[in-house]
Amino acid sequence: MGGDSAVDGHGERKPDRLTADACRVRLGAMDHPQAIRPEDHAVYAQEKMGKSTLFSSDRIMVGLNAFEPGQEHKLHAHEGMDKVYHVLEGSGLFVLADRSLPMEAGVMLIAPEGVPHGIRNTGNARLLVLAILAPAP
Repeated sequence: MGGDSAVDGHGERKPDRLTADACRVRLGAMDHPQAIRPEDHAVYAQEKMGKSTLFSSDRIMVGLNAFEPGQEHKLHAHEGMDKVYHVLEGSGLFVLADRSLPMEAGVMLIAPEGVPHGIRNTGNARLLVLAILAPAP
């Protein structure tokens, strides 16, 4: 039903603009939404954090960040968009500007527009984090 997705040079699955990759639902057909389990779409990589895009439109992007123990997403900021993280599995450390906050399954963290933030898996197990950006990059 949907278009094909491609893998970029960073190992991230990127849906075409009209398709929610994981759902295989055309955005125009969202009157019949499908349920997905984000963890079924996790992409882990040994060399660095794995990323996949679950849903993308002009207004919002929902991604999945998958960390092996010890991996991190270095400090970065997003101009013109806010980011919300929801921890699905594992534990780690969330850095927001000059603050470090523990993160574990069930916790939601917010990185406001322009504020440097990053994540490190400090646990012994995998860390899986849903990342929601609005507006979409």
